[in-house]
Amino acid sequence: MSSTRPEESLRIARALADAAAAESMRWFRTPLDIITKADESPVTLADRAAETAMRDILGAQCPADGIYGEEHGLVRLDAARIWVLDPIDGTRSFITGSPLWGTLIGLLEGGRVTLGIVDMPVLGERWVGQAGIGAHRNGEAVRVSACAEVAQARIVTTSPDIFAPADWHAFDRLSRRCAMRRFGGDCYGYAQLAGGTIDLVVEAGLQPYDYLGPTGLIEAAGGVITDWQGQPLGLNSDGRVIAAATPALHRAALELLRE
Repeated sequence: MSSTRPEESLRIARALADAAAAESMRWFRTPLDIITKADESPVTLADRAAETAMRDILGAQCPADGIYGEEHGLVRLDAARIWVLDPIDGTRSFITGSPLWGTLIGLLEGGRVTLGIVDMPVLGERWVGQAGIGAHRNGEAVRVSACAEVAQARIVTTSPDIFAPADWHAFDRLSRRCAMRRFGGDCYGYAQLAGGTIDLVVEAGLQPYDYLGPTGLIEAAGGVITDWQGQPLGLNSDGRVIAAATPALHRAALELLRE
């Protein structure tokens, strides 16, 4: 079955998040074998088990759909619908026992993100955004803030370590003009933006499975998320991401990044 009905897509996405959470929580704060991938990011047995559980559901319920997953590769990227999966976003947080890791799920239909989930199993928070429907945290509607000026903005990024030197200088220049800057949180920063408690997220070095789930959430919550050139995010974006609460804040932040 490969349905394009929004309610059916949401049902499948929730099942994926449930399956990933069941696997990842089984391993959280237990001794784990840590493997270093080619890009020097760590992967654990939990990552792989969680993505396998999600792929099993997709294989059974929508076998014609494509999958872009972090741990087990890419299949059917020419399909009309592509599920973009990050079983544990924030593996370093997971390994060190921090609760600020999550599962990211994005759905691309015709090249457009129509659904995004940021699921935070330890916190018990599931953030869901769906085009034309809106964004919700545990069923309660959420929306981005009304912040329109950099000087009033609260900005977050995962770590200074994610930036190349030139990109770090750009982020540092922008963030020092904000009202507050915070580091850490991995994918949770995007959820905070969708919920109106953070106004800007700026990152670099990301992969599609890092940003397409948050894209669906933030757009549904009324925010703006693009690359650093202001272009829509897709499977071929360069990994530099800026998310903002309002179009005015997005424009102003982009100008400072480009200086």
